[in-house]
Amino acid sequence: MPTIARLPDLLISQIAAGEVVERPASVLKELLENSLDAGSKAIQVHLEEGGVKLIRITDDGCGIAKDELALALTRHATSKISTLDDLECVGTLGFRGEALASVASVARLSITSRERGASHAWKLKGEPDAEPEPAALMAGTVVEMRDLYFNTPARRKFLKSESTEFAHCADAVRRLALTRPDVAISLTHNGRNLFQLAPADAPRRIADILGDDFLGAARSVEAGAGALSLVGFAIDPTRATEAKDGQYVFVNGRFVRDKIISHALREAYRDVLHGSRQPAVCLFVNVDPALVDVNVHPAKTEVRFRDSRAMHQFVFHAIQRTLAAPVQAAAAPTLVEREATTVNRQNQPNLEYAPPLRHQGSLGVAEPAAAAYLAFARAAQLVTPSSAGPATTVQFQPSFPVDRAPQEVPLGDSNDSPPPDSAGPPLGYALAQLHGIYILAQNARGLILIDMHAAHERILYEKLKTAFDNRQIATQALLIPAVFSADPLDIAAVEEHAEALADLGFQIAPLGPNQLGVRAVPALLQSGDPAALAKSLIAELREHGITQLATARRNELLATMACHGAVRARRQLTVPEMNALLRQMEETERAGQCNHGRPTWTELTLDQLDKLFLRGQ
Repeated sequence: MPTIARLPDLLISQIAAGEVVERPASVLKELLENSLDAGSKAIQVHLEEGGVKLIRITDDGCGIAKDELALALTRHATSKISTLDDLECVGTLGFRGEALASVASVARLSITSRERGASHAWKLKGEPDAEPEPAALMAGTVVEMRDLYFNTPARRKFLKSESTEFAHCADAVRRLALTRPDVAISLTHNGRNLFQLAPADAPRRIADILGDDFLGAARSVEAGAGALSLVGFAIDPTRATEAKDGQYVFVNGRFVRDKIISHALREAYRDVLHGSRQPAVCLFVNVDPALVDVNVHPAKTEVRFRDSRAMHQFVFHAIQRTLAAPVQAAAAPTLVEREATTVNRQNQPNLEYAPPLRHQGSLGVAEPAAAAYLAFARAAQLVTPSSAGPATTVQFQPSFPVDRAPQEVPLGDSNDSPPPDSAGPPLGYALAQLHGIYILAQNARGLILIDMHAAHERILYEKLKTAFDNRQIATQALLIPAVFSADPLDIAAVEEHAEALADLGFQIAPLGPNQLGVRAVPALLQSGDPAALAKSLIAELREHGITQLATARRNELLATMACHGAVRARRQLTVPEMNALLRQMEETERAGQCNHGRPTWTELTLDQLDKLFLRGQ
């Protein structure tokens, strides 16, 4: 029988390296986290051959004392936790004390460090029985790793190409740079300087890394509830793409891939994304460190929340409220104005950053980025009160008229014209129809184009959801029943679920062995085709059953009903009818997208029109 023996320390470290050191990017992440925890304000990253041949991190942090250099290379040695209470309330990025020892076991590692106030620096090589040697260094620490997996070729063959490994390294640098905009970070690969990020405010850092296009196409997010807070940006649904790597979520300053938060984002965007487009976000979630466990994965990219359901609901409602903001609240500032504000900040106040302490109240290490973002957002008016009312009080019809004679809608001193000294409502006032499909309107900033079917579809959809939830779907009886052919299974389904159909506002009854008649429809859909509505509803009923339609597929059913009931293309509308539609859009949640995620309106500013016609050039 084989005997039980203790493994050598080197083999133990190499086994641990298999968990911690997956590729060069894993080493880079751990070393950068150490630099940030050391209070660095400037970090330089030098890579060669994708980080396989060389990773050198130079920082200006607090440094390491000579007597602690050797200890830093041993397993489970750290200055960041000392008791069980510290482990349950982690406020730093690194804390395991395994990274340096694991790296030293599979690569040639050296550390040069000068503690603040020391006469000179000391250098220690990660070799057995090595002793610190005097070295030259102004301040901080230089960690140098060479020849990753030189002594374990079996693992080295699993590494990818140089370009692939470098791409992973660059992504790791960008993620950490997002969390600490107050830290200057530069990246060099094979002697070529890839980027150099100067200290900046949080939105500027986000624009530097994710691009001005992302910031210009995103909506500002701010929410708080007890020990939870959330700030950042979420992409406008109409500007989303099919890219699946656009979610940057940070919990207490730590980049995570969390299933709870990812599911909350998908649910919040479910009604507003078109096709296979994906939500792109840059969010900073701050929670009391005692309420989140970051010690569940060696790479620390996964976390466990004490109350995962509360976190899911918090993120879901925060994003949903942001996306559901009425047009009048989202129209100030415009996307173009926001982009201009992002690029030009000469007159913005200087933002101060808090030092990277281990514990900063309930915000943890994420506070610098979160606080900086909030300060800038409020100064630049990116975060506006959701209760802000429209600039002009406009009376409009309670429901959009499509089958009755147009009613006069008072919109000012002259019919359908804006008051002389008013900026007017966000979507302005209607001018005309284009090919019976689009509405042309003018507001204070320029020209508005509205897809009238898509816009009316969203309005009906939101009204149907509210009425369904409140069990107040009004019914409109038809003077003459709408009769259509049906097979026996359709007739059986109608007879079996007559009560459930009545709850949806429909009265459908058999009129013969192969005929059904629609006697009443929901009042909101009275302008639609009753027979088409009934056929669609019966098809859904037969496929999914009434239980699914009332719960899991409720929104899909109501969206289908709204699509059939919305005003169709080629219908000629009067100017008062068009203005009534615009006013209802301004009061409807998620009015920027139809039920299928398509945009309902777009804006061309005067500046854009001037550029189009080369005015002033």
